[in-house]
Amino acid sequence: MIVSMQDKGEALLSKCSKGFKSLVRRKQVDSVHVRREGHQLARKLTALDLTAIGVGTTIGAGVYVLVGTVAREHTGPALTVSFLIAGLAAALSAFCYAELASRCPSAGSAYHYTYICIGESVAWLIGWSLILEYTIGGAAIARGISPNIALFLGGEGNLPAFLVRHTIPQLGVVVDPCAAILVLIVTFLLCAGIKESSLVQTIVTTVNVCAMLFIIVAGGYLACKTGWVGYELYGGFFPFGLNGMLAGSAIVFFSYIGFDAVTGAAEETKRPLRDLPLGIGMTLTLCCILYMLVSVVIVGLVPYYALNPDTPISSAFSANGMQWAAYIVTAGAVTALCASLMGSLLPQPRLLMAMARDGLLPAFFSDISTRTHVPVKSTLTTGMLAAVLAFFMDVSELSGMVSVGTLLAFTVVAISILILRYAPPEEVPLPSSLQQFIDSVRKQLDDDSQSMERKEFNDVDIVEQSPSQSDHGEASIQYPLIEKQFSEDKQNPQRRRNIAVWNIALFCIGVLVLTSAASAEYLPSLVRFSLGTVGAAILLCSLVVLACLNQDEARHSFGHTGGFLCPFVPFLPAACILINAYLLMSLGVGTWIRVSIWLIMGALVYISYGWRHSSLTNAVYVPMAYLDHIYRASSSHQV
Repeated sequence: MIVSMQDKGEALLSKCSKGFKSLVRRKQVDSVHVRREGHQLARKLTALDLTAIGVGTTIGAGVYVLVGTVAREHTGPALTVSFLIAGLAAALSAFCYAELASRCPSAGSAYHYTYICIGESVAWLIGWSLILEYTIGGAAIARGISPNIALFLGGEGNLPAFLVRHTIPQLGVVVDPCAAILVLIVTFLLCAGIKESSLVQTIVTTVNVCAMLFIIVAGGYLACKTGWVGYELYGGFFPFGLNGMLAGSAIVFFSYIGFDAVTGAAEETKRPLRDLPLGIGMTLTLCCILYMLVSVVIVGLVPYYALNPDTPISSAFSANGMQWAAYIVTAGAVTALCASLMGSLLPQPRLLMAMARDGLLPAFFSDISTRTHVPVKSTLTTGMLAAVLAFFMDVSELSGMVSVGTLLAFTVVAISILILRYAPPEEVPLPSSLQQFIDSVRKQLDDDSQSMERKEFNDVDIVEQSPSQSDHGEASIQYPLIEKQFSEDKQNPQRRRNIAVWNIALFCIGVLVLTSAASAEYLPSLVRFSLGTVGAAILLCSLVVLACLNQDEARHSFGHTGGFLCPFVPFLPAACILINAYLLMSLGVGTWIRVSIWLIMGALVYISYGWRHSSLTNAVYVPMAYLDHIYRASSSHQV
């Protein structure tokens, strides 16, 4: 009876251990070794196409409103500095994305990187969060286009009757036919092909950038005529102080979200190792320059307290006798929203395709059209869902959930950089169909290892018989402590990896404690200070240990080599994690409740489907060193 209970206990423990390991299982980097069945995405995009996608997605109509509200309430004339600080903070994430995009140039973006570096369960939650972000983001953008079109045409009365918003009395719902139609148009355009949709994206983004250049040039000319009155104020350049400027930076940081859309088109890029980092860098640089120049002009043209919070740019021009400029500004806002809508709907089908390839979603989403070489089924599904949401729902209250998905992705990408540099995966999964080649290569390499050990043993015999041999040989025989030190040196890499993993985990815990204390205003000051001190101590100690450790040599051969490398590791990714975690903690409780419900739903979907159908369920994990030998053996057998 006791033996039976012990057996059952051991079986249960084994089952739990196996279940936990399946949650953290990691896939290998897609490379020349991975042969996918079926049709592939077409590699047609250049760095210029990627920049157009990134800029179009990033510069939404928000900047046309944001400059007024932030300047009036937080920064005053220092709005330009806030945009610069926010741009530098966004650049931290951009550096991390650039390295991972060049090392792992496949569809899926942050989901793909997390699956490779952290594990399947975390990757699923990131992918699930991004699905929510793209869906709600696309619907919210579409709902914002119709009022701007009405404003451009002189009012809703000038819109065709079938495009005008109206209320369904029985339901009390305001429907927006114009938003739904725009989503469907963009969806069908994306189905036509990546080159066709990127061409339209480039045209629309160019119009938007030209509108912003008009604002900068014409506004600068007017400001020169009036003497830059916005900067000649009693309160000085920082009327709200340093805290106000930093608060403004936290708000305008979200205007830089969108550059990660570039990585969603990784599999459709001609030269991903060069073009992906270049596209990310050019996107962020161009957006930061445009934001700063627009804010310099508008805040200098009109005193910050006189800016209209709803239409700050148009009202600034009107106050200086250029009422007609409102049409150009509105045209810029409309094109900005259209470009942002296209950029929001582009990555989601490719994310679903990547998740379906890995078995976490039904294979339906991974089908690629033989004619257009895009995931048409995924594109139509996501487009229809976004169109329904845009038609029936006012999703403005859910817009905070979009920020959660992006900030979570930014955070895990930075953590992935630390893992990649200090503890990259030592084993890779291979399909069980290669089991015979795995066994053959393992046996061959074991035989070679044994023969090498015999050779070393014979060499030792020779040294014992010949006292005139080298000092190293004599030392290893005559001094056992030195021989022990040599064996310990061989174990040091594994010990260093363990120390690195623990300190990365401790750093994340420290960040969580520190940012929670900083944002928990409902707690007593003493409790907040104590928690913040503990979190800061853990954070700093673990960061110092990581800085003193040598990075893993395996990082040089991980993924596709020869691409962009993130500088200042571990400090740059650490700063990125800290900033994004603070912004996450600063979001409202209502937002986190809604996001938690969505994540719980995602966990249930994963447990009921993804975990059981994962492509890694029956995978065989082998050391990295065996990989090339196994594929060579497999190729020679096929020949």
